[in-house]
Amino acid sequence: MPLNRRTFLGTSAAAGAGVAMAGGAAVPAEAHGRGHRRPPKRYSFTVMGTTDLHGNVFNWDYFTDKEFDDKAHNDVGLAKISTLVEQVRAEKGRHNTLMIDAGDTIQGTQLSYYYAKIDPITAKRGPVHPMAQAMNAIGYDAAALGNHEFNYGIPVLRKFEEQCDFPLLGANALDAKTLQPAFAPYVIKRMRTPHGPDVKVGILGLTNPGIAIWDKANVSGKMVFPGLEEQAAKFVPRLRSMGADVVIVAAHSGNSGTSSYGDQIPYVENAAGLVAEQVPGIDAILVGHAHLEIPEYFVENKQTGKKVVLSEPLKWGQRLTLFNFDLVWEKGCWVVEKAGSQVLNSNTVAEDPEITGLLADEHKKVVAYVNQVIGTSASAMTTAEAAWKDEPIIDLINVVQAETVKAALAGGAYASLPVLSQASCFSRTAQIPAGDVTIKDAAGLYPFENTLEARLLTGAQIKDYLEFSARYYVQTAAGAPVDTAKLTNADSTPDYNYDAVSGLTYDVDIAKPNGSRIVNLSFEGKAIDPAAQFVLAVNNYRASGGGNFPHVPAAKQLWANSEEIRNTIIAWVQSKGSVDGSQFASVDWRLTRDGVPVF
Repeated sequence: MPLNRRTFLGTSAAAGAGVAMAGGAAVPAEAHGRGHRRPPKRYSFTVMGTTDLHGNVFNWDYFTDKEFDDKAHNDVGLAKISTLVEQVRAEKGRHNTLMIDAGDTIQGTQLSYYYAKIDPITAKRGPVHPMAQAMNAIGYDAAALGNHEFNYGIPVLRKFEEQCDFPLLGANALDAKTLQPAFAPYVIKRMRTPHGPDVKVGILGLTNPGIAIWDKANVSGKMVFPGLEEQAAKFVPRLRSMGADVVIVAAHSGNSGTSSYGDQIPYVENAAGLVAEQVPGIDAILVGHAHLEIPEYFVENKQTGKKVVLSEPLKWGQRLTLFNFDLVWEKGCWVVEKAGSQVLNSNTVAEDPEITGLLADEHKKVVAYVNQVIGTSASAMTTAEAAWKDEPIIDLINVVQAETVKAALAGGAYASLPVLSQASCFSRTAQIPAGDVTIKDAAGLYPFENTLEARLLTGAQIKDYLEFSARYYVQTAAGAPVDTAKLTNADSTPDYNYDAVSGLTYDVDIAKPNGSRIVNLSFEGKAIDPAAQFVLAVNNYRASGGGNFPHVPAAKQLWANSEEIRNTIIAWVQSKGSVDGSQFASVDWRLTRDGVPVF
């Protein structure tokens, strides 16, 4: 067999393991003397982990069509991760490492979108998903399901599962009829040691209960998603009874103990810390979902007092977690003596040419796709200040949504009702340039695969909705200096959970406390009637309870479709041929303090 870099490393690691086995079996001559004890058998191994890769293979931003960069100069992508992985394997010995992931793999970039929608992997003789190709080449041992795995429907997920050389784990993704796991709950991997007995490593995968809300259209009646703690309490003892010496959980669930969907389902969204605290027998948890960086964090189990190590590598392949385990042979079994974790930064290494070469053709196809011109724009528009000002680029989203809903309701019982629309600033770097407008411009404006719905709300409910949204701003007294870098994201509220609503006018008084910030709320120049009925054009994430906004999830659904809002925007621009902000831009809302505009 010809030797390439990867097979050479694997062969070298195996040889290294063989040397270690031979050396480990030897006993110093003096240890045979009477009164001398043999030193205890010890073994160390490393589990590497990623999470929230979101379709990133290359260090490339398809929304800007250039190399990825941010303020911290992070890099992204599995090609970078691959280089780090090979370095760790070379240092530790390939057979002394495992590689796992905590979910959200097949959604997020135009690369992953292309192979779900444009050239779908589900087609007859369809392609192999780029994420499957890259992860297979790197040599993953297991991956937990993320909530975004379900965005394109179960058939796409099943095809991706089929294309992976490793199991997709989801102990709390159950068949709705049988209530049995619809995916493998766990896998047990054996680590060869220099001392004879293998170390059995149990890997349990847990996903997010919020899937039942966020992807209701795709999973309702097919799968249910109970709490992480409940299923971990069922399967961790099973793994231990099967001889697992070490138990690791890959959990697509943050560490905060909070939920963004309120009390709509009785399970916690970000439950990784609760699992560690409540379920005995776990040694480590690879955390996902929250898009945070946690190099090392310990949680004490309430029942045993044992400390469980948690780590979350930063999203998109920006970091690689290393869990390092030191074991000792005691009373006929391996026992974890010490466990810790750290993260490696992918911007310290080059992309692995084996991965970039493997997927070069797929990358070229997607670059050509996103650069297709769909129309022109009379002027440049940007989201740079959209988090605190009503900007034309966000008005564009709302105009498209409102027009789409009006057309859908035309001729029906609700055709005479006014249509309002909600939109968020998903990215502060999105822009529509003057001149040619391409698919990547529209995709950058709306990077999520949300679909559109119409819900029936009253004027009073709209006010409650806006009050909830206004929590996004830090309370700032009248006369105090305003620093836009510190004005937003109060209580860690992400940009995508601040909604601007078009079709009416209002002020957000940031000098006032939460719950009393919406003033001068008017419709067609008059104070809004609390009892009046309105149609709200709203994305399915919000309509399903994402962000825990009030009223919308329980509101009457008047219409919904399965077309991504992003594609609706693209089609709108194509049909118009041109975009002219002066024809639709309007200042519907503004920030004030005691009636005085902030900007």
